[in-house]
Amino acid sequence: MDFIMSFLQERWFVIVAAIVVLFIVIKIVKTVVKWIIVLAVLAGLFFYGASYKDQLMDIGTTVTAEVKSQAVKVVAGEMKEAQYKQNADGSFTVTTKSVRLDGKPGSSEVKVTFMNQTFTMKVDDVLNGLIEQAKKNTKM
Repeated sequence: MDFIMSFLQERWFVIVAAIVVLFIVIKIVKTVVKWIIVLAVLAGLFFYGASYKDQLMDIGTTVTAEVKSQAVKVVAGEMKEAQYKQNADGSFTVTTKSVRLDGKPGSSEVKVTFMNQTFTMKVDDVLNGLIEQAKKNTKM
């Protein structure tokens, strides 16, 4: 439903043009062809809107990948300040100025909170390095 609102807000001129074409066709053409043209315009508008949804999904995927990339860069830059905390349930929390990692030892994924957005990431060398550095920082 959100893509419909985005489509209406960003592509309103397409809808207005379709309505104008429909009124012209209805006023000029007086046969069954009129209704075929009307249905064709409506179908074209529907398929154009459906392809717009795919464009929005691609944009969302790109933005998510960029946020994850920025989080990894920030994590790498803040390794010296990272703090490690062992929670009572066996999980751990690593915090820096702008990033928070929550996970369980031995797990292949951690929950990352960055810029008030929370997402799950696979544990890679950078994240393992941050966790180990945080453990060292906390023991000092």
